[in-house]
Amino acid sequence: LNTMNPSDLPVSVVIPVFNETENLEELHRELVGALEKTGRPFEVILIDDGSTDSSWAVLRSLQHKDGRVKLICLRRNFGQTAALAAGFDHARGGIIVSLDADLQNDPNDIPSLIQKIEEGYDIVSGWRRRRKDKFLTRRVPSTIANTLISRLTRVRLHDYGCTLKAFRSEVIKNVKLYGELHRFIPAIASQLGVRISEVEVN
Repeated sequence: LNTMNPSDLPVSVVIPVFNETENLEELHRELVGALEKTGRPFEVILIDDGSTDSSWAVLRSLQHKDGRVKLICLRRNFGQTAALAAGFDHARGGIIVSLDADLQNDPNDIPSLIQKIEEGYDIVSGWRRRRKDKFLTRRVPSTIANTLISRLTRVRLHDYGCTLKAFRSEVIKNVKLYGELHRFIPAIASQLGVRISEVEVN
């Protein structure tokens, strides 16, 4: 395992993008503001997962303005798991954070996840405790799914569906992802004997 002090590790933020033209500039602005507050070096890896709108043009513009932005362009829409896996493979940071591009995850929660990594955890998962989704169609099925997954895997998390997570690099790079397994990363990684925590997020 990495023997560096976690407070010295740079951060890689990995974000799958699919048809998010209207959100990307605001996402970049909020993300850079949150990451600069940590005082750490960082990179932002944006993976265009076969977008059919103007997302790629906006991503190229962001990269031109900010050298910390790294881009990956997939030939077609492979899905969130494949996009995340591509980003994890290219990430150079000692701490890797995954995030959605649709602004449903708050970048200002990232420092809290990083702090938990500093405390010695290997994976920190976001918990949308006060999520605003429709109760019957989204929240109830999600609660049932989270309970079932926790019982089956013996990894107790309240919110498996939250993309906002932080990982030690050496952990996530040893997890092989395919299909739609990105939701189950903590359960899969638990077989490696890692320490997992959960943090409430906006």
